[in-house]
Amino acid sequence: MVNDDHKPFLIRGYRRSDREAVRKLCCDTGFLGDPIDPVYEDRELFADFLTTYYTDHEPGSCFLLEVDGEIRGYLLGSRKPLQNQLYALYQNVWLFFRALTRYFRYNGRSRRFVRWILVHGWREVPAAPRRTPHFHINLLPDARKVSTTRALMSAYLSYLYRSGEKRVYGQIITFESRRGEKMFERYGFKVLNRAEITKYKAIYPKSVYLSTVIKNLETAEPLSVTTRPRF
Repeated sequence: MVNDDHKPFLIRGYRRSDREAVRKLCCDTGFLGDPIDPVYEDRELFADFLTTYYTDHEPGSCFLLEVDGEIRGYLLGSRKPLQNQLYALYQNVWLFFRALTRYFRYNGRSRRFVRWILVHGWREVPAAPRRTPHFHINLLPDARKVSTTRALMSAYLSYLYRSGEKRVYGQIITFESRRGEKMFERYGFKVLNRAEITKYKAIYPKSVYLSTVIKNLETAEPLSVTTRPRF
């Protein structure tokens, strides 16, 4: 495969040995595509919340972008929504108590982030289909290309299509300087709903939205030769 800068890249399935690299990338992109540290200092809990289910319980639904032997992006997916939701119930309670034991060791911004999760987080997440496969996607700044995003999406959509799934949704953050909903429309997604989220207000005062986008897989495009993943 070749990206927009003519630099070769590889789309492949997740391996157990990739776990720490995925967790690091999650934290390195957690604040509007940049490192999460200015917002929340506890990288361990942040990565646990966003990646552990996928890497530990549904690794077959995860795809990685590799450039020069390094992981530069990922798409973490789930085609077992009931299992994912049951895990989330347990995980949220467990992570809450872990964060509570560390709360008074956190700095002011991290404490504010925890308070936002408790008071506002559940209110600001837009509704999503309950029994539908989903995904979330992250790439490092130097890897955010049309070609790399398309290759990751194509690998996952083809995987779902071959598995007999009918629909898929994702929840994406959009803001002033980042392509969001329009980018996913080119892959056949439609915006289901969106909500403004306020967890970054203290650092990024402009509006930030979380949008739920959905696609019917009966219209999924087959992988082209130039975007076929190699495992």
